[in-house]
Amino acid sequence: MKPLSFPGMDALSTAVVLLDDQRRVRYVNSAAENLFAVSAKAIVGATLGRMFGDPEPVSGVVDYAAEHKRSYTKHEVVLSVNGASQLALSCTVTPVEVLDVWGYLVEFGALNQQLRIAREERLLDQSARNRELIRNLAHEIKNPLGALRGAAQLLDRELDRPELHEYTQVIMKEADRLQALMDRLLTPHRLPQFVQFNIHEALERVRSLLLAEFPNGIGIRRDYDVSLPPLFADREQIIQTLLNIGRNAAQALRGSGEIVLRSRVARRVTLAKRLYRLAVVVQIVDNGPGIPEELKDKVFFPLVSGREGGTGLGLTLAQTFVSQHHGTIELESRPGSTCFSVLLPIEEARTATTTSN
Repeated sequence: MKPLSFPGMDALSTAVVLLDDQRRVRYVNSAAENLFAVSAKAIVGATLGRMFGDPEPVSGVVDYAAEHKRSYTKHEVVLSVNGASQLALSCTVTPVEVLDVWGYLVEFGALNQQLRIAREERLLDQSARNRELIRNLAHEIKNPLGALRGAAQLLDRELDRPELHEYTQVIMKEADRLQALMDRLLTPHRLPQFVQFNIHEALERVRSLLLAEFPNGIGIRRDYDVSLPPLFADREQIIQTLLNIGRNAAQALRGSGEIVLRSRVARRVTLAKRLYRLAVVVQIVDNGPGIPEELKDKVFFPLVSGREGGTGLGLTLAQTFVSQHHGTIELESRPGSTCFSVLLPIEEARTATTTSN
C-alpha cells in the first residue's frame, strides 16, 4: 500500500494517524512515530492492532465518530506500546476525506503535555497581569517617595541636635532602598537586547556570584552538556533570571547543602503555542527542604515569598524575563529536591539572527 504524504503534519507536536474506511493505517506523522515507537514504512497498511497491544480504546472512539458522523474526543485513553509501557493520552477522531481517501483522522495528545501547555498559558496571562500591577504600583510609590526623601533631607539640615540626625538618616536610607526596589520593578519593561552567547558562560557567572555571596556550607556542582549551540538572547536578563533562581535555592539551603547547575537540549518543544525543533533547558536543583505545597502555584506571583524578609520579586522578574524570550519556567519540588527548569527556544535565536542580518 502506497503511503500518503502530508509535510505540514510532520511539523505538528501532536501525534496524527490517518485511517482509511477499513481502519488500516495510511499515514503517521513524525510525532506519532516517536510517541508509539513505530516506523511509518513498517506500519502503513497495517491495522491498529499492530500499533497497540489492545486497539479497543481507539476503536471505541472511531466507532462513536463514525456513528455520529462528527469529531469526537475522549480525554483519557490508555494504550499499550511495545507490549509493555502504557501511555495515557487524549484521542480525537474526525471523519475526513483526504486525497480521495475516506476515513478517520486520529490525533493523540499527551495529557502531561496538555497540562503543561495549559499551565504555561495561565502563567503567561498571570505574568502580563503581574507586569501591569507592578508598573502601576511602582509609579504610584515613586512620586511620594521622592517627596518623603526630600523632606527628610531638608529636616536633617535644620536639626541642631546631632543625635537626631540618626533618625533622618534612617528615613533617607530606607527611602533610597525603596527607590531602588521601584527601579527593579520597572526594569522588566525594557525590551531585550539580543546577543549571541554561550549559556555556560552565563551559568559560570551565576556560579561565581553565588559562591561569593554564600562562601561557606553550600556546594555548587556543574552538569553541563557542552554540545549545546549558542543562544541568541538578552545576556544580562538571562543571567539575572538564573541568579534569582540560584539565590532562592541558596537561601532555601540555609547555609548547608548542594546546588546543581545543569544544561540539556530538548527536542520538539512547544513554547508559547509554537513548536520549536530545539530548546535549551537549564535546571537549577537544590537538596533543601522543598517548597510548601500551598506556595507552589504562587511562587511566581509578586510579593509572595516563603522566606521571612523576602521581597517576593526574584521569581516574578525571572518569569517576566523568560516570557519575553518566548520561554517558560517549570517547577518540581519535594522535600530534598527542588528543580527549576528554564526552557528557552534555540530556533527563535536562529530566526532572530537571520532577521538581524
